[in-house]
Amino acid sequence: MSADTTTDVFEEHRPLLTGVAYRMLGRVADAEDVVQDAWLRWSRADREQVREPRAYLVRITTRLAIDRLRQAQARSESYVGPWLPEPYVTEFADSVPDTADRALLADSVSFAVLVVLESLSPLERAVFVLREAFGYPYGEIAALLDRGEAAVRQLAGRARRHVEERRPRYEVDPAQRRDLTERFLAAAVEGDLEGLVSLLAPDARLVADSGGKAKAPVRILHSADKVGRFLVGVGAKNVPDLSFRLIEVNGGRAVLVLSGDKPDSVFQVDVADGLVTTVYIVRNPDKLRSLAGH
Repeated sequence: MSADTTTDVFEEHRPLLTGVAYRMLGRVADAEDVVQDAWLRWSRADREQVREPRAYLVRITTRLAIDRLRQAQARSESYVGPWLPEPYVTEFADSVPDTADRALLADSVSFAVLVVLESLSPLERAVFVLREAFGYPYGEIAALLDRGEAAVRQLAGRARRHVEERRPRYEVDPAQRRDLTERFLAAAVEGDLEGLVSLLAPDARLVADSGGKAKAPVRILHSADKVGRFLVGVGAKNVPDLSFRLIEVNGGRAVLVLSGDKPDSVFQVDVADGLVTTVYIVRNPDKLRSLAGH
């Protein structure tokens, strides 16, 4: 296999590998590091012995992600405040024509699901991602992870039950979510408390991730009144040269808040029954670097 062919094969599979690594880790930079490590191993491998490059590359990437996830979970015990995934720019609306496939991909990378996946063991998470997000048969997952198929089925069932029991209910209706996001943003910027509360479910939550490196609640806020009052109180204050940009992250419409040309925060909402049920805000500057230029 020539050097050009080696590179072409890897680049053909890069989007898949990045998707697996990000869903495993919830961090863009870590996912990119894992994919780079996979490339180094692929470039040094005896590729004449590799009959299925896709399976080989997914196997390497998954195992590297499991190792990194174990390290990250040890570090997360000292994280300040709620944890959210690093916003991941997606373009499912443009790149995935089938609405059912698009909804499945959007769900698998959503904040709500990735937060729950943080509580799974690395192996459970790997099985869940490969099975639920990418549709791998149990037998292939077993081969990728060097586990028996029965054990993989058990891991998959346990992970699926855990996710279904713990993730908040929400609807993946792009048009409704986009409309509510834009109305919600307008009410927040205008300081319209009544308008904000009217868009929020009575038991709405606000989850803010600052990592202790920016101003944000260090606990989850509960109730429409508390969420609305917090957003009105914060509003557009203390952000010089403020502007907003609508982008797609983690499978749904989100608002990128800019201070000049520098990302200040990202917020996204989950919607159910026509109301906002959860407001996610990412303010940790370490998690906003990849959004520069979007």
